[in-house]
Amino acid sequence: MSKQELEVIGQDAACCEGLAAAPLDEERARELAKVFKALGDPVRLRLLSMIASRGEGGEVCVCELTPAFDLSQPTISHHLKLLRQAGLIDCERRGTWVYYWVLPGVLDRIAAFLSAPESAAGTAAMTATGATP
Repeated sequence: MSKQELEVIGQDAACCEGLAAAPLDEERARELAKVFKALGDPVRLRLLSMIASRGEGGEVCVCELTPAFDLSQPTISHHLKLLRQAGLIDCERRGTWVYYWVLPGVLDRIAAFLSAPESAAGTAAMTATGATP
């Protein structure tokens, strides 16, 4: 068995900088757009959730994912392929089945990117409610 080499995005020093830390450069914006595009589909979001709910190091067989959807197996495989291409999950074939898992740290990096610094979050909340700092 051989594992396919996948590039995991966001593992450089800037991986943990949040959206409010500094404007994105063009390359970083392109990388993140792939991730958010993959997550922008309800089926793919559910698939990722089903895989991630197994916990760190947990994996799930495609045979357990497919029955949860009213979609054909090739369609489910296509969605899983897009999640893999976005660098969110990886897989391994074992016999006739394929097992999927979330790549380590990927969800934490996405969450860190989306989180705002405490002061910026507080100011935004106050502005949204009409309060003054």
